[in-house]
Amino acid sequence: EDDQGHMKNAIKNAIVCLVVLPRFLMAAVMFWLLDFLCIRKRVFFRMKEQEGDAIDPPLCISDSNRLFSMESLKAVWHGHKLDFLKAAHLGHGAPNTEVVQLEDQKRSRILDYAEDKRPLILNFGSFVQQNADIADSVVVYIEEAHPSDGWMSTDAPYQIPKHRCLEDRLHAAQLMHLEVPGCRLVVDSMENSSNAAYGAYFDRLYILQEGKIVYQGGRGPEGYRITELRDWLDQYRERTEQPNNEVISV
Repeated sequence: EDDQGHMKNAIKNAIVCLVVLPRFLMAAVMFWLLDFLCIRKRVFFRMKEQEGDAIDPPLCISDSNRLFSMESLKAVWHGHKLDFLKAAHLGHGAPNTEVVQLEDQKRSRILDYAEDKRPLILNFGSFVQQNADIADSVVVYIEEAHPSDGWMSTDAPYQIPKHRCLEDRLHAAQLMHLEVPGCRLVVDSMENSSNAAYGAYFDRLYILQEGKIVYQGGRGPEGYRITELRDWLDQYRERTEQPNNEVISV
C-alpha cells in the first residue's frame, strides 16, 4: 500500500510539473524582461491605457522592485501549482474550508457566512463589497504574497514577515482590518486550507450561492477584476428585480 501511495504521488507530481512548467517558464521570462526598466515602463504604460475602469486595482511596481529572483520564482511556482490543484471550480460545490474569526479567534467554515439564497462574495484580496443590499461578503486573509523575508515589495503598505504561527497571521490581519474597518474579515488556517482549495494565491474573487460557485475570478493580480464581479452582481440584480410576467389563466 505504501508503494502504491508513493507511486500515485509521483504520478501526480509529474502531471503537475508537465502542466504548470510551461506557464511558469512564460512568467519567468516575462519577469526577466520586466526587470529592464525601459521595457517595464512601456508595458505598464500600455496596460494603463487599456484599463477600462478605475475600480480595478492598478498593476504598479516601483522601479526599485526586482521581479526576477529566486524568491519571486518560488512564489510564482507556488501560485500556479495551487491554481492547478484547487478544488474550487465554477458550477461545482464550494469547498467548505475552515477559517478563524478575527474578533474572537473562534474557528468557523466558509459556508457559515452564507445566508439562505443570497450570494456570498468570497474575497481573497482587499476589496470592500459595495452591494450589501443583494449580497454578503467576507474577506479571507491568506499567506503573505510579499513577505519581508521572502519576495519583498517596497510597494506594500506594511512589511510583514512570513507567518510562523496563527498569532502572526492574526496580527497581520489586524493591520489589514484597520485599513478596511467595515469589512467582515476572517483568517485562513495555518494549514492554508482555504488558499489551497480556492487557488487564491496571490488574490482572487469568488461568488458562492446555495453552496455552489457561481462566479470564479482569475488568478491575481492580473486576474483580480472587480469590474467582472460588479457586472455579475448587476446582472443578478436585474434578474431578481424583473417582474413576474407569468399569466395565470382562470
